[in-house]
Amino acid sequence: MARVAIALGSNLGDRDAHLRGAAAALSSVLTHLRVSSFHETEPVGVAVPQPMFLNAAVVGESDLSAPAILDVLLAIEQGFGRERPYPYAPRTIDLDLILCGDAIIDTPGLTVPHPRFRERLFVLEPLEEIAPDWVDPVTGKTVAEILHGLTRG
Repeated sequence: MARVAIALGSNLGDRDAHLRGAAAALSSVLTHLRVSSFHETEPVGVAVPQPMFLNAAVVGESDLSAPAILDVLLAIEQGFGRERPYPYAPRTIDLDLILCGDAIIDTPGLTVPHPRFRERLFVLEPLEEIAPDWVDPVTGKTVAEILHGLTRG
């Protein structure tokens, strides 16, 4: 069993219901599921104006491989009507695999740890609530240390 961290985000429709529904769907593949509080955030890195995001993080355990977890995340997104008309388009739900145990994976279509999680407050703040001591296998820093380094800037 590997410990898994997933970031959740929504900025279309009933954002709260989308996050709660996605967390419930994840409970079918993750045991010992913990869900952070929900954080409302400004869109980051988008080219056109978009609605505010609601973000959260979940942590649980799974015996699935990282690619299999990614397949589950994509299926959940599709089930919530996620469309991808262009990069960083508004979305009903966005699920990103952030960490998978101490795995370091860099393949076409899957990079773990998520390559930009260390610079994203909307990922780090919710993740720090439920997994502050999780060590990033690339930097050797805990989630709390990464977050505090970013906010102290």
